[in-house]
Amino acid sequence: MFPRPSSYADPMSTRGRGLHGHVLDTLGPAITAGEYPPGSVLRTDELAQRFEVSRSVMREAVRVLESMHLVESRRRVGVTVRPTAEWNVYDPQVIRWRLAGADRPRQLRSLTVLRSAVEPVAAGLAARHATAEQCAELTECALGMVATSRGQQLEGYLVHDVAFHRIVLNASGNEMFARLGDVVAEVLTGRTHHQVMFEDPDPAAVTLHVQVAEAVRAGDADRAESLTREIAVGALRELDVLAP
Repeated sequence: MFPRPSSYADPMSTRGRGLHGHVLDTLGPAITAGEYPPGSVLRTDELAQRFEVSRSVMREAVRVLESMHLVESRRRVGVTVRPTAEWNVYDPQVIRWRLAGADRPRQLRSLTVLRSAVEPVAAGLAARHATAEQCAELTECALGMVATSRGQQLEGYLVHDVAFHRIVLNASGNEMFARLGDVVAEVLTGRTHHQVMFEDPDPAAVTLHVQVAEAVRAGDADRAESLTREIAVGALRELDVLAP
């Protein structure tokens, strides 16, 4: 099961992560949405009282936010919200929070442009380096996308779509591209869960995914790269309509 945006979080899952998870599910989105602008000072004592948690729980939540570069702790000052330019914008949780906020259209566009720069190159490399097993998995995912592309089966489609793009990035043989798998997963998940998708995926995009799998299996790097670039261009066009 792939992670869902915080606004869709299962209460049982939140409890399982502990009290600091509850704090993060509220405080993280508030920071990324600009409710606490850069330079804002957060007092841990006040926050602990507000969330009705102990200081140790609050400190644990702050440590997580620090790891994302959203805040920094200063002695005699408190916890300060860092400038947006310093945030770890590749952190999947930060992406999830930002996609849940009012800045979603700009975030989706920024992340989709990133995908359009990386994934075509990754697909070309995958055509050169993919193993027989990866080619088989890619074909299976593409066929799964076809099977779930009608009848408003977006959740089922999402599972195959995320897996497809993870395989392409991993099969590229480039560890930097492979590490972007979680980023792409959050983009696709956020796009689906925040209704920035048509009721059924674009048939042309589904066909392109099948053709990419065929090109990778055939070792045709130029075709794999060109087809994947078409997918990226199509995703940007969808944003023009659904999230202008």
